[in-house]
Amino acid sequence: MSDEGEGGAFHTLRFDAIGTSWEVDTHELMTPTQTRALHERVERFDRAYSRFRSDSLVTRLAEDGGTVAFPDDLPALIEVYETLFAATGGVMTPLVGSSLERLGYGSDYTLMPSGPAIGSPDWASSIEVSGTSVTAPRPALLDFGAAGKGYLVDLVAEVLAELGATGITVDASGDLLNRSGGVLRIALEHPYNPELAIGVVELAEGALCGSASNRRTWGAGLHHVLDGLTGLPVEEVAATWAVAADALHADALATALFFEDAATLHDRTGWNFEAVRMMTNGRVEVTSDLPGEVFTR
Repeated sequence: MSDEGEGGAFHTLRFDAIGTSWEVDTHELMTPTQTRALHERVERFDRAYSRFRSDSLVTRLAEDGGTVAFPDDLPALIEVYETLFAATGGVMTPLVGSSLERLGYGSDYTLMPSGPAIGSPDWASSIEVSGTSVTAPRPALLDFGAAGKGYLVDLVAEVLAELGATGITVDASGDLLNRSGGVLRIALEHPYNPELAIGVVELAEGALCGSASNRRTWGAGLHHVLDGLTGLPVEEVAATWAVAADALHADALATALFFEDAATLHDRTGWNFEAVRMMTNGRVEVTSDLPGEVFTR
């Protein structure tokens, strides 16, 4: 299928992977080699980092502990988590996997809490990361959902570019990377009414990622964004969006914005990004250089 966009015709590949829908646009129709490499890259990532697969490296660490060798792409992912763990005082952590399972959002999808919420274990005593190896003295369930999908968006674009694809845009259900050479105008969906937008972002080279507490809910007050210290779902923030140079950082920041405001995260990380944050009381916060506008404050 082809679509007309700024810079000419685009060809779109649509598929489902890691539990969500994807659209990948390129200037030229993807070759069989490019398509195969794309799917293989997604599979390798999922086989390493998914806590929903019995054959993943994350599951092996959760079942047995010990030392598990991850792929070469681990250090960049860990660096982002370590930075935001420090920036949020330990609230954002990959160690929320057990808490999510306890609340019912586990690999068996029971969606039934098995007990009261518990805080995540301390990072330093739970896992040690050395290069691409993760060591856990006891079984530890990691959840990379706060940044993993965005990171995979970057990796998919990277493998396609290496194989000669041009005009690349990757959209994994709201985690979007634009390498098309044009500007995309993207509506920010109202978290309580998908037929409304609270604003628009004009995205040139870079990434826009969003997160909302209504996207993965399974009971009263239960959703996927947890405070790592308490194990409880966040209540004050309804939705967030972050614009950054790549989708790894934009996706991670979209989660971190549930715990800290944009100014605090900028000061503590030193990262360049723009952001929108909508609170559950309807108040909207926006950074001054957002490439777009919000319709209400």
